[in-house]
Amino acid sequence: MPLNGDHMTASHKRPLGHQGFTLLEVLVALLVMSIGLLGIGKMMMLAARANDSAYMRTQATALGYTMLDAMRANRQAAIVQGYDTAVVAPALLVCTVAAPCTSGQQAQLDTALWNNSLAAALPGGAGTVVTATAPDLTTGAANVTATITVTWIDKVAEQSFGSLAGNQVSVVLETVL
Repeated sequence: MPLNGDHMTASHKRPLGHQGFTLLEVLVALLVMSIGLLGIGKMMMLAARANDSAYMRTQATALGYTMLDAMRANRQAAIVQGYDTAVVAPALLVCTVAAPCTSGQQAQLDTALWNNSLAAALPGGAGTVVTATAPDLTTGAANVTATITVTWIDKVAEQSFGSLAGNQVSVVLETVL
């Protein structure tokens, strides 16, 4: 106890540099955080757009395999170039149970339906089928090779990878029938 009656008081003085955040520090922290959030938002937007581009590529590949399956199912018409197409779709035929399609008509029907599916599933979607006969070098037998090309307009790929010829992207499938 002090002799003069003064109570002992504890002084809690802080140094001048540790008095809390200033408004300027808070504003700088908000600026840094908002720049980071904008970066994350931009990254998510680019990822979503790239996902759309990948989805179109997957659709094109699946539709190309659909045509290859139709050609394998109607091999007789496929090996005599019954499925060979230009980019323009042929007229749609109607076959019934009473009047079934011949293999050539079935090839035309498959091609028309396929081109309609391409146009519906892909922006600017179109396809071509080219078959070629070449001898097998080991057996001497004639092999028929089918090449399926699916093209579409992909704005995302153009923006990501630069100028493309007419914004068109293509998937090419090739098989021996």
